[in-house]
Amino acid sequence: MASMRDIKRRKGSIQSTQQITKAMKLVSTVKLQRAKQRAEQSKAYFNCMYETVTSMLARTSGLNHPYLKAGASDKKAVVVITSNRGLAGGYNSNIVKLITKGEFKKADLEIYAIGKKGKDALQRNGYHIVEEDPDIIEEPSYVDAMAITNRLLKSYADGEIGEIYLAYTGFKNTVVHEPTLLKLLPVEAGERQGSVQSAGSRAMMNFEPEDDEALDMIIPKYVTSLIYGGLVEAVASENGARMQAMDSATSNAEEMIDQLSLMYNRARQGSITQELTEIIAGANAIS
Repeated sequence: MASMRDIKRRKGSIQSTQQITKAMKLVSTVKLQRAKQRAEQSKAYFNCMYETVTSMLARTSGLNHPYLKAGASDKKAVVVITSNRGLAGGYNSNIVKLITKGEFKKADLEIYAIGKKGKDALQRNGYHIVEEDPDIIEEPSYVDAMAITNRLLKSYADGEIGEIYLAYTGFKNTVVHEPTLLKLLPVEAGERQGSVQSAGSRAMMNFEPEDDEALDMIIPKYVTSLIYGGLVEAVASENGARMQAMDSATSNAEEMIDQLSLMYNRARQGSITQELTEIIAGANAIS
């Protein structure tokens, strides 16, 4: 059995850890309120842009725009959004699993990493990191999303990549966060038909100005809005996941402290009993 000194030292160490987890939970809670509000405000635009563009393309036939068909290259660009810090439960590992456990071939992927944790994990697994932007996830902005989109679309137009995907954690509520892999380009026919059915309209789409010119303006905004939406939802999900993880850690520390207090009291009682026994035995020996 551990000595009273060892138990006391262990208890003190856990109490110190508990204070840290409580502080981290409080910080995450405050950050979550801001990030949640921002995610909820942008979600309507995020969803509306996706539904509008897919529905518009579903009602259109005969278009031969480069953004609407897979490129000649087998390479696939994946924008992977994770955090720069850990202690958030399975938040980062779930996104990494979308890539490593998915149907993608490692040799075909070009990773655009936003967040250190995802970049480090994928790099260890041998994936090619084309670009890393750890600072973006700290304070995402529409300008950042636009810059990423411009680089992606240039590679797409140059034939360096044939498809573009977005891997992020969707924010449902404080406790529900869904790892999501979303295909940005090209939009496939099956997805378009699903959008048309949900929209309940079969009217054909007319373009003004010409369709190529209109799509050249619309598609970059479409991709930018989805990436920006993914960024703000990922930040909210990260803080929600970290708040839950720190709450669980604090509760576990409380249980361990209670167990160690019980062990300490038992050890102390045993020590007192032993001392009394020795005193009584000594007194009997003298008499």
